Amino acid sequence: MKIEDYTSETPKVDVKTYFTGPIKAWGMVQNRKGDVVTRFDVTMNGRWDGDTGLLDESFAYYDGRKQHRLWKIQKTGVDTYKGQADDIIGEASGSQSGNAVRWSYTMDLEVSGRTYRIKFDDWMWLMNDGILINRSYLKKFGFTVAELTLFMQKVEQ
Repeated sequence: MKIEDYTSETPKVDVKTYFTGPIKAWGMVQNRKGDVVTRFDVTMNGRWDGDTGLLDESFAYYDGRKQHRLWKIQKTGVDTYKGQADDIIGEASGSQSGNAVRWSYTMDLEVSGRTYRIKFDDWMWLMNDGILINRSYLKKFGFTVAELTLFMQKVEQ
């Protein structure tokens, strides 16, 4: 897949617009066999000052675990972004085109007491009614080891 493949698709997505204000999300992770191994809910809140944004994410896993991430995002071009968070290795990079957003980053992920360095390849598509569907491909040595699916919905203010 290439981000340019979605140039003519609608509704058009804009990262700054979509990730401003509160968002509610529901997600799950599937292992490489397709078994659902984790489910979670997320509350997000984004704000922008010019081309600099903050996206505050709070995860509530169905097994009782909690997680927090604060993304610092910078718009770097007409359709490109970069970002950082405390648990992200280096810098994330992203782009938008048509109804799609691609976001790539690396993080250390704990699984059953062991830590693995995983590359995330996130693809998001804006649907009608303010729904954003996210498919993340989690890769180790270039192989997909798990997939994450997340449904996001803007919260009316």
